[in-house]
Amino acid sequence: MNSARTLWLGAALLLAAAAVLAVGAGVGSTGFASVLQAWHDPVAWQIVWDIRLPRTLGAWLAGALLGLAGAVAQGLFRNPLADPYLLGSASGAALGVAVALALFGVSPFATQWVARLGLTGAAFIGAVLGVLLTLALAKGVHHTLRLLLAGVIVGVVLSAARDLITIAVPDVLQAMQAFTLGSTGFVGWSSCLVMAAVLLPAATLAWALGRGLDGLALGESTAQSLGVPLALMRTLLVAVLALATGAAVAQTGLIAFVGLAAPHLVRSIVKTTHGRLVLLSAAMGGLLLMAADVLARWVIAPQELPVGVLTALLGGGYLLWLMHRGGGLGGRASR
Repeated sequence: MNSARTLWLGAALLLAAAAVLAVGAGVGSTGFASVLQAWHDPVAWQIVWDIRLPRTLGAWLAGALLGLAGAVAQGLFRNPLADPYLLGSASGAALGVAVALALFGVSPFATQWVARLGLTGAAFIGAVLGVLLTLALAKGVHHTLRLLLAGVIVGVVLSAARDLITIAVPDVLQAMQAFTLGSTGFVGWSSCLVMAAVLLPAATLAWALGRGLDGLALGESTAQSLGVPLALMRTLLVAVLALATGAAVAQTGLIAFVGLAAPHLVRSIVKTTHGRLVLLSAAMGGLLLMAADVLARWVIAPQELPVGVLTALLGGGYLLWLMHRGGGLGGRASR
């Protein structure tokens, strides 16, 4: 019964994503216009093909990476409150962007060029270095609690370093604010290709490690008695977590609550194994961020809301409701 329900949920999420993709291709600064209407207008079709379609698809890919990373983090730490940014990737990415802006400078005319050529690379490198620093501080992946505490410490320290840079170079503050609020405005086809190239192997590896996560959910001693290679599994999962989060953050900035809320939404609909959970969480995260991106463009058009603000409001509101209804996230997730 659960297998059939899982398949139906996966199909429903993909169909809903296709519908939102079609809507997103028609939503712009002038409101909504059907893609069919742009078919006979070369200028309108170029806007759809070069701007709206890659942006909407990129939102799905970034959300899928965050949803996948959130499910991996919650399974790895056995904590329903774990999110993709726990290992210092978010603070590392923000610090990388701050360093790049301080070194290369930023102006209203150079923002797009810098963002396209420099900031994505700086954010990805910063995210990976943040995770590596966490691993060094935790002395590997053997102790989950030490890894979690190291991630919190690294996050605080790197965030403080970012704040010092923005104080020393106040000209970067506006660009940093845009990055920390999250945006899909600069996502193009090349960004979609990068995120897809990371999502496919990351999802495959996370799915393959799902049975190990099922064993880990029963406790470390039980997992070891079942023959789960804990050290290797944790290393591979941390690699998935770092790459997926780094790729998403590098392209869209810091987007809150998608990675935290997506696995909870899946669990509230169907109870399934971790292998299927990570895939469904990726589909759910993609749908959440894509829908939020369309709303961000449409609500106050021709202006846009930062997509990270919408995901924080909607995701945070949902988790508060879930806590009120279920008596706590931990109790809800464990049932």
